[in-house]
Amino acid sequence: MNLFWNGLVLEMTRGPEIVGELVRLRPIEAKDAQRMWESLQDDESMRLTGTHRTFTREEIDEWTQTVSSRDGRYDFAMTSLAVTKEGTVSDEMIGEIVINEIDDIARSANMRLQSLPQYRGRGYGREAISLVLDFAFSPQPHGAGLHRLSLDVLSINPRARMLYESLGFVQEGVLRDAHFDGENYCDVILMSILEDDYESSTS
Repeated sequence: MNLFWNGLVLEMTRGPEIVGELVRLRPIEAKDAQRMWESLQDDESMRLTGTHRTFTREEIDEWTQTVSSRDGRYDFAMTSLAVTKEGTVSDEMIGEIVINEIDDIARSANMRLQSLPQYRGRGYGREAISLVLDFAFSPQPHGAGLHRLSLDVLSINPRARMLYESLGFVQEGVLRDAHFDGENYCDVILMSILEDDYESSTS
């Protein structure tokens, strides 16, 4: 059985397929394991996202096979809509964007984004966030029906902070020296966007 959202077919998984102008978002699948593994080998990405934990390839294989069916979250693989030299559109994962920590009572959740290094700075992340915001604040059953979406960003990642601000996220506070960046401490900046903020920005 399929549903339709904004004219798009929704597969009956934890997340829909959402198509923009540059990117397509779809639930993460087992075939994404290699690309996700590659993203975890990028030291700069790990530093900017504050990821200290190391993962085994077996853990990544198991995660990509099961995460899209887990409750309380939507895990999207970002894929590019650019046409290849062969005239086809690739379905390879170029990054991930996740809504997790969903609180159904408060209608709040957390968001995080990570792109593979070779795809940064091309507008994919910006459009992916815009698509996720539209889905997050659309009413159920076709959207997530959220009231609040939050995230945190490290002070060593001003580019990401500016991107979030340009899309309507507001700084709520700063956890001073809450993260240790290998050699130095840095702040964790807390940000959020409310459904009223989003509706005002799109009306």
